[in-house]
Amino acid sequence: MELIYGTGNPAKLRFMRRTLEGLPVEIISLSEAAKRENIELPEIEETGNSPLENARLKAGVYFELFQQPVFSCDSGLYLWNYETGKMLPDEVQPGIHVRGRGGKRLTDEELIVQYTGLVRKYGRILARYKNGICLKVSRNDTYESMDENLWGAAFLLTDIPHKKRIPGFPLDSISIDIATGKYYYDLENNSQDDVAAETGFRQFFTSVLKNVDFCDK
Repeated sequence: MELIYGTGNPAKLRFMRRTLEGLPVEIISLSEAAKRENIELPEIEETGNSPLENARLKAGVYFELFQQPVFSCDSGLYLWNYETGKMLPDEVQPGIHVRGRGGKRLTDEELIVQYTGLVRKYGRILARYKNGICLKVSRNDTYESMDENLWGAAFLLTDIPHKKRIPGFPLDSISIDIATGKYYYDLENNSQDDVAAETGFRQFFTSVLKNVDFCDK
């Protein structure tokens, strides 16, 4: 059961393959599918107002392009003052614009600079990702979710980056586990995966697989 993952981010592709390991699916990348079918990938403007709307938009475009099952995910990051519990001002809330608003898309290092600057300005920041996913099996057969079990666990942002970097996940290097006060990179078993809602994504696909015969699509 082959599924195209509608992302160009190699770190996200590795994460999803690891998350779905053992399920009867094969996840192939967007670039692999495009090369095999000799298709030129379009630039997609993410105009949705929520992670789910953007995931739905991308899945729809890629399904029409490849005419086979494809899924896309999108995330929004939301920030609170850890001491007071109040959300930070709207003008600094990243939401679905984690990489920045406007035409400029921030690099990994630029993102680290931006968010460590927010910590220095507002003090300790509580952060949480809200994730949405859309799987399009056929033109009329779509499965999607933005349920809370897909959201990441709350974590803290620090202004002192960890020395470890994973391309595509720059904020992991400034993410702190609330319970232990440690960087996620310093916990056992790659515990930063909990922030990415690994269990929720696996539950989503397990549920879909019980109801869909991909061989008929």
